[in-house]
Amino acid sequence: MEKYTYTPKGVCARQIEFELEDGKLHNVKFTGGCDGNTKAIGKLLEGADAANTVNILKGNICGMKGTSCADQLAKGIEEALSN
Repeated sequence: MEKYTYTPKGVCARQIEFELEDGKLHNVKFTGGCDGNTKAIGKLLEGADAANTVNILKGNICGMKGTSCADQLAKGIEEALSN
């Protein structure tokens, strides 16, 4: 299992960590952000297909920020998949 750390931009979360194995997400964890929401995202995504997750979460915004923790996670996953 490969571990990734992503530093989000424009959101309350300061760091996002996740693991990838065979194209599946595991152990998604946010540092900062809305605690209940980010924990829920991690639980919902356990074992989810990483590429499909990008398609679902990319472009979701929070208020007037133009991005969200979920959108930033999608960007982090996309970056990890391109490596």
